[in-house]
Amino acid sequence: MTRIKPLAPREFPEEMRQAMAALRPPDATHRAPATEDRPKALSVLGTMAHHPALAQAFFTFNGHILGTSTLSERQRELLIMRVAADRKCGYEWAQHLFMARDAGLTDEEIGRIAYGPDSPFWAEPEAAMLRSVDELIHDGVISESTWALLAGDLNEQQLLDLIFTVGLYDILARLFESLELKTDNDIHELMKRYGDLF
Repeated sequence: MTRIKPLAPREFPEEMRQAMAALRPPDATHRAPATEDRPKALSVLGTMAHHPALAQAFFTFNGHILGTSTLSERQRELLIMRVAADRKCGYEWAQHLFMARDAGLTDEEIGRIAYGPDSPFWAEPEAAMLRSVDELIHDGVISESTWALLAGDLNEQQLLDLIFTVGLYDILARLFESLELKTDNDIHELMKRYGDLF
């Protein structure tokens, strides 16, 4: 049983509807995430609808990560999927499986994300990104050696976006697990239709 029952969309207060607009900033440089045949995230949205002021602040942050981050969509999803794997967060993994595919990650690469930075065939920059997730989550800091590899490939804005992407999706994983949030039914239906890595 979910600890905070998500509200149905028809129950969302008006402030929540306004807050959701922050997920798509007007100056977005990345394409909007696909919505057709994609998970709707109704459980997390319904949970956040209990606290529209928090939703507004969080969605503004998340809107930057999804829409205006200096990282590529592929880099973003590589980080998010590794957070989900590290946190063993099925909801986050399933939700972003589709976004990872849309960002160009192959099913084989997605499978390797779960095995981490030492899995074979990663180019050094992507292995360093995966390693940075592990270090941030488990040690709270990116090591000197990993930082040197990242800084050789990313500029200052990208390095900051990397840290904040990991932090944001770590918070979400903690939310999903702490609230015992159940995976949305539409995810199960989509998995059956498109094959699963869940």
